[in-house]
Amino acid sequence: MTSTPDRNEYATAAHALRYLARADRIPHRTEGEAVLLEFIPQKVQRILDLGIGDGRLLALLRIERRDAECIALDFSATMLEAARERFRGEPKIQVVEHNLDFPLPDLGRFDVIVSSFAIHHCTDERKRTLYSEIYAALSPGGVFCNLEHVAAPTAELHERFLRSLEITEADEDPSNKLVSVEAQVRWLREIGFQDVDCHWKWLELALIGGTKKK
Repeated sequence: MTSTPDRNEYATAAHALRYLARADRIPHRTEGEAVLLEFIPQKVQRILDLGIGDGRLLALLRIERRDAECIALDFSATMLEAARERFRGEPKIQVVEHNLDFPLPDLGRFDVIVSSFAIHHCTDERKRTLYSEIYAALSPGGVFCNLEHVAAPTAELHERFLRSLEITEADEDPSNKLVSVEAQVRWLREIGFQDVDCHWKWLELALIGGTKKK
């Protein structure tokens, strides 16, 4: 099930809280996060997190990158509150309200840009434009990693994914606007990213990414 282009349920507190309640139970999520961490250098100066949620991914990144300046964006008031509470007293972390449906603000250049289960709520046209904005915001040699919910190649595999989550089509997030791994990898290469690949995948969960030319 996909949503209409202008619908994103995460604007409501109830929807955001339902997601947070089940986020830790998403099968194989920690595997994808572990692979993502492998692609991020330990010595970086600036990190940008697009769609921070409650701060789960950024907290993992900072375990071995305590000196990095971090900026995190989200538009959900519930997610922003959760992230700000998690990072309270952390002077190197700035949590900023921003909707990814709109152009990224000029925040300078970053060594690392990450996203986790957020960009799939944008329309396909916006996804491609956002990837271009991400490329522009990276410093030369910078890394982009997107741990994402992607479209299944067949209806049978989609049904298998739903069963793994113990949900039905009626329970699917109406904010989802899913697109295939293949399409997104192609978009990144067309934009100019290097070393583009799907680094990890399990059914409709995938880690895609690339680097900016030095």
